[in-house]
Parts: sequence; structure tokens; C-alpha cells
Amino acid sequence: MFEILSSYWPHIVFVLSVVMGATAAVHVAMTKEEVRSAVGWVGVILLSPIIGALLYLIAGINRIRRSVVYNRRMLRQGGALAHLDLYDAEDPMVASHFGRRFLAMKTLGDRVTRHQLMSGNDIQLLDGGDAAYEAMLHAIRFARRSIILETYIFDRDRIGKRFAEVLADAVKRGVAVRVLIDAVGARYSVPSVLGLLRDGGCEVAVFNGNVIMGLRLPYANLRTHRKIMVVDGAIAFTGGMNIREGFSQECAGADCAIDTHFRITGAVVADLFSIAAEDWHYSSGEILEGDAWEIEPPGERPGMPKLIRAVASGPDRSVETNHKMLMGAFSIARSSIRIVSPYFLPDRELISALATAARRGVKVDIVVPAANNLTLVDRAMTAQFDQVLKGDCRIWRASGPFNHSKLMVIDGRWAYVGSSNLDPRSLRLNFEVDLEVFDLAFAEELETRIDRTIKFAKPVSLEQLRARPFPVRLFERVLWLGSPYL
Repeated sequence: MFEILSSYWPHIVFVLSVVMGATAAVHVAMTKEEVRSAVGWVGVILLSPIIGALLYLIAGINRIRRSVVYNRRMLRQGGALAHLDLYDAEDPMVASHFGRRFLAMKTLGDRVTRHQLMSGNDIQLLDGGDAAYEAMLHAIRFARRSIILETYIFDRDRIGKRFAEVLADAVKRGVAVRVLIDAVGARYSVPSVLGLLRDGGCEVAVFNGNVIMGLRLPYANLRTHRKIMVVDGAIAFTGGMNIREGFSQECAGADCAIDTHFRITGAVVADLFSIAAEDWHYSSGEILEGDAWEIEPPGERPGMPKLIRAVASGPDRSVETNHKMLMGAFSIARSSIRIVSPYFLPDRELISALATAARRGVKVDIVVPAANNLTLVDRAMTAQFDQVLKGDCRIWRASGPFNHSKLMVIDGRWAYVGSSNLDPRSLRLNFEVDLEVFDLAFAEELETRIDRTIKFAKPVSLEQLRARPFPVRLFERVLWLGSPYL
């Protein structure tokens, strides 16, 4: 065998190159929807068919195909959630309270998302880690039947251990507990929190755990960035908050990072549960059913006050859903677009939509941190600022601690909050969950928060960007080229 290999290895390598390169190139041509991405991958594969094909297998296949197990419409067939039909927001309700252009946003959401715009909800803003963690821990302590928690990062630090302790106490009370952590996020702390949770009796799974030698190798670059916790089918928490002490002033001091989370009750809780439960089934194989996982009837009556839709995005049948929602929102704006994002690397379509809105007279304000926790990402997005500023948009560098919040308000009426950043990873590679909120009071609360941030922020100008040394600008542009995978 060794003699055959030593004699014919050039022929073997040639055959492997042809087979692997051709297979990968055909897959690129048949599956990629963006021509620039397709051309880039085909170029890499042609330059090095074997290595290029392997790189494409690991980082280029960005679509997971999984069966639909949880969907509120499907669950209603059994009659348990049939009453939620009464909470579907009707077109006349949206048009009368928010105008016909926001009715267009409802129509868009109805067509591109998997969930309905629901009435009869309440949403509470939790400002900072201490407020968010205390509210979540309180809900866990008083859980009676079930808890499902999905998160990107769950550190084994003081905050993580506090969560592990109250979750273990809930298990001892007979509460069904399921914890899903992303395989990459679970490794942010060493040792990971997985063993501690399992020792406490929690059922734990990792999302895309076998990313090197397992069968999910093609999906190694795809992560769940969602943050969802649903307690007793009645209370949900979602937003941008990971579980780690760096966001707690109690643990990290006055320089702790800033973030925003939300406590939700009402009909939309059923949709948040279905999203987390589907991810749990994908990772563990378990279908969450039975009395413990029943959804509680909403406390609010159908109708106003707050209309909320759960928007699930990800590299499956919900690919680029958040991108489509953002494009729609920018197109209907008349007076203002307010954005807070820690990582701002929009594609050309979003930049064009923002620039077009600004040139129509819409005031476009984008707030990013002055100090970022990901230096390479910050450098890459700085390289793209000139494209945004040329479009008559304004960019602000917020002083103070790093702000991890993801907030958006359109015309003081429509809000979009959740886990999605405005970068290629969130818009195309990650599994994300956001909330589309129609409510004047909630939008005003977010705008007040954004105004407070801008008050202590510094504007970014084209003159400042161009005045920096050429090597610095070149380095940033090189990083920008690799921004989809930062």
C-alpha cells in the first residue's frame, strides 16, 4: 500500500483536487444567493481545490435544514392554545393607532416571519445586568412547573454560579429545567458551567456541540446567539444579555459593561417558547410536551396596549429574516431612525437603505461604543464608517463603559430590540431572536435612553477618519475584508 501511495500520490492528489474542488464549486453555485460570495468562494476553491473545499465545508455552508417541531399554529391544532387566535393583531387596529405605513410593516412581518403580531402583551425594560439578573433569578425562584433557558454565553463566574444554584434549587422543587448553551459560548469560561449545571440536576445541551469531528462539521460557523428564558409558560426574558459577571456592577464595579434586557408577558410568550423549544429539540432530540410545558393564558385581554411579534432569524428557513425587517423599517421611516449597536457592520443594501432615508430628510443616528470589547471588529467597522457618513447619516461614539445593547426606534412609534447586531454574523450566520414592538410609550422610553447616550457621545466625521495615518486605515480595510467571519 505504501509503495502504491508513494508511486501514485500525484495522481491521487490530482483526483482528490478535481473531485473535491468540483463538488464544492457546484455546491457554491447552486446554493449561494449573493453573487459576490459565490464568486469569492469559487475563487478560493480554484486557487486551492483541496484546502479551499475544506475551508468551504467548515465556514462556507451557512444553512441548517431541520424539521419544524414547534410552531404556535401547529400547537393550536390540539386546542390548548386556540384562544391565542383572539390575540392576533388585526390590520384595522394597526392602521388606526400607527398609520398605514406601519401597517405595511405588519404585512411585511406576516410574510417574512414565522410568527404573528400579537396583542395583549406587556414588556418591561431591564436596564443593566443587575436589574436583568435579579428579575430572572426572581422568576426562577418562584417557578412552579418549567424553565427553559437558551443563551450564547453562560460563564462559570459569580453570576453564572448564582444562576446554577437557583436552577438546581428549582430542580429539587420538581421544576422541569432545560438549559441550552451555544457550543462556542460555553467555552468562554474554563472550566465551563456545563458540569456544574448537570451536577445540580439540570438537563443541559449544547448547540452545534460536535463541531470538529462530529457530523455537524459543515455548520461549525453557525451559532445560537439567542437569549431566551421562559418560566412556567407565562413569563419570558429576552434581549442582548448573556450570563456573565462583566455586566454586573455588583461584581465588576462601576466600569461594568452596559446591556439591555426585557421581561415580557402576554400572548407573545408562546412564540418565544416555541423558538427556544425548537432549538432544544434540534440539540437534544427531546420534544418538550406535557403539563409542565403548557403555555399559561395571557393575563391581558385581546387588543392593545402593546403589539409584539417574535422575530426568529437564522441560517435555516428563517435566513436573513432580521435583514428583511430592517430593510422594511428603513424604507417607511419619515422623521427618524435611531440605532444603538455594539457591532455595526451593515452590508451595502442596509447602508443604501439608511443613506436613502437620510437623503429623504430622515434623521439617522447610529450610536456605537467608543471602547469596544472586540478590537478587531471595532477596527473593521471603523473602516466602513465613511460609507455611512457619505450617505448623510450621523455616527456617535458613546463614551463610558462598553454598551452591548441592541436598540432601534423608527419615528418614535416602532421599536426593534433583541439579540441581533448589525453585522454579517448576526444577519446571516447566527440564530437570533428579536422583538418587533408597536407601542408609543415603549418607543419613547427607548428614545429617552438613546438621547441620554448621545448627550455624552462624540460625533464621528469624515475629516477625522481621513486624518488618521494611512497604515492604520489600510490595516482596518484589511480587517473589514474578513468582517463576515470576525
